[in-house]
Amino acid sequence: MIIEILLISLSVSMDAFAVAIGKGLTVKRVRAQDALKTAIWFGGLQALFPLLGFFLASRFNQYLDQVDHWIIFILLALIGGNMIREAFGEDQENLKETAKFDWRHMLPLAVACSIDAFAIGVSLAFMDVNVIFAIATIGLVTGVLSAAGLYMGRFVGARWQTPAQIAGGLMLIFIGLKVLLEHLGFIAW
Repeated sequence: MIIEILLISLSVSMDAFAVAIGKGLTVKRVRAQDALKTAIWFGGLQALFPLLGFFLASRFNQYLDQVDHWIIFILLALIGGNMIREAFGEDQENLKETAKFDWRHMLPLAVACSIDAFAIGVSLAFMDVNVIFAIATIGLVTGVLSAAGLYMGRFVGARWQTPAQIAGGLMLIFIGLKVLLEHLGFIAW
C-alpha cells in the first residue's frame, strides 16, 4: 500500500507542480524563501484537504461499504481525466498571472490545486491505509515538487507542465482501476 500512497501523492501533486512551474516562469530568480513559501502553501493545503475529505467520508463509511470500490474508482478516474483534459486546454497565461508570493496570491492558487485532494481524502476513507502516513506523504511530496517546480519553471520553462499533468492523471486513473479490479476479484496484487 505504500507504493499506492506514493503514486497517489505524486499524482495529486501534479497540479501544484504545474502551477509552480508557471509561477517560476514569472520570476527573474527564485529565492529560497519563495521556494519555501511555495512548498508550505501547496504542501500544507494539499495535506489539509484530504484530511477534511477523509473525516467527512469516515462519518458515512458504514453506509457506503458495499460501493466503496466504485466510489474510489469513479473519483480517481474523474480527477485523473480532469487533469488530462486541463493539460490540453489550460490557458498558459493564467499560470503567468503574478510573481508575488504573499498570502493573497498563494492562497487562491493553493486552494485551487487542492480541491482534487479533498476527493482523494474521501477515497482514503474507503481504503485500508494509514491515513496519517498518507496525508503526510501527500503534503510532503506536494511541497517538495512545488518547490522543485518553481525552480524548473525558472530554468526549463513551460515545456514540462502538460506532460506532468497527463502523467498525474493517468496514474490516478490506473490506481482507481486497480482498486476496482482487485475488489471485483479480477486481479490480486
